Amino acid sequence: MHDTKQLITIKGTREGITLFIDESCSFNQAMNELHDKIISSRPKNDEPIVSVKVKLGNRYLKEEQEKDLRKIFNEENRFEIHSIESDVIRKEDALKWIEESKMKLVNRIVRSGQVLEIDGDLLLIGDVNPGGKVVSTGNIFIMGHLYGIAHAGVDGDRSAFIVASYMKPTQLRIADYLSRAPDYESDGVYMECGLIDEEQDKIIIDRLQVLSHKRKEISRFERRIQNG
Repeated sequence: MHDTKQLITIKGTREGITLFIDESCSFNQAMNELHDKIISSRPKNDEPIVSVKVKLGNRYLKEEQEKDLRKIFNEENRFEIHSIESDVIRKEDALKWIEESKMKLVNRIVRSGQVLEIDGDLLLIGDVNPGGKVVSTGNIFIMGHLYGIAHAGVDGDRSAFIVASYMKPTQLRIADYLSRAPDYESDGVYMECGLIDEEQDKIIIDRLQVLSHKRKEISRFERRIQNG
């Protein structure tokens, strides 16, 4: 008598159930076994709808396959998918992620009326003059004077930050947060950073050292500098 390998493993959690789908079988095989298990374990109509977390391992679902999966976990069967997690992504998505995560190094002065826009993190070797503007979907590092406008996390990343060797900006923006220059004359500050403080619900300018505590991403920049 041969043991039949289980293609679907279901584990109960406090939040609901976690479903593991064997990555070596075909999708149709997994769905057939899943359908039988769900029908046999369907909660009664007077019980709460069960939240389901699906773990695919090294399997990628096409759009139609995901639709088929969601049809099984529906309100009629008293289940609801909370998340679908996979250890793999499409090649196109991977290439896009790599491109967006790269540090873009630019060696120039951003003069009045000029706008420098970058996908990913920006390392600018040079100044941003009054009237100049730098925009990035990631973090902004300026090895020079920031007199103009800097906008980090332009796509909505509130964890982004702005670093400058000398910071006296006309305006700082991070995601949808805005911080203008003070009305009074300021001398500016050296080696400071701008970031969103969630408790104060605003952009603050603080010592560069706070990044190692408040933004773990700074270690990526440190490694890039050390490794060249």
